[in-house]
Amino acid sequence: MAKITTQDIKKLRQATGARVMDCKKALTEAKGDFQKAQELVKAKGLARAEKKTDRQTKAGLIGNYVHTNGQIAALVELGCETDFVAQNQQFKKLAKQLAMQIVAMNPQDLKELLTQESIHDAQQTVAEQVKALSGKIGEKMEIKRFSRLAVGESA
Repeated sequence: MAKITTQDIKKLRQATGARVMDCKKALTEAKGDFQKAQELVKAKGLARAEKKTDRQTKAGLIGNYVHTNGQIAALVELGCETDFVAQNQQFKKLAKQLAMQIVAMNPQDLKELLTQESIHDAQQTVAEQVKALSGKIGEKMEIKRFSRLAVGESA
């Protein structure tokens, strides 16, 4: 069995954002194989997110993005369970990325948005992107609504 060092745990933690003990368990289960450990952390994070689906998301924030030409913009309401998580930098970054997704891909409704390939990670859909952060942070997150505006488009 491969010896797992604190450096290995630190490297996996930096790559995944998972908790220290989760990283240690994944590396142990993967017998030191970094790639396999990453996959285990991701799978377990998504499973942790699925367990939280019945919780309410009464906190959150409005993410926004205005394209550099100033002619297209989006607002997105990203919900979470607590104000503490709503102030988390990763949560804020996700809200901004979602607004950018909406500007770039112009989804017509929430269902379409959730099934789109993420413009920030082609290996994930938008729904998987939200679930991944939910699993990493340990709190339910959901896109509640969004709006996209473009100069010259009618409502």
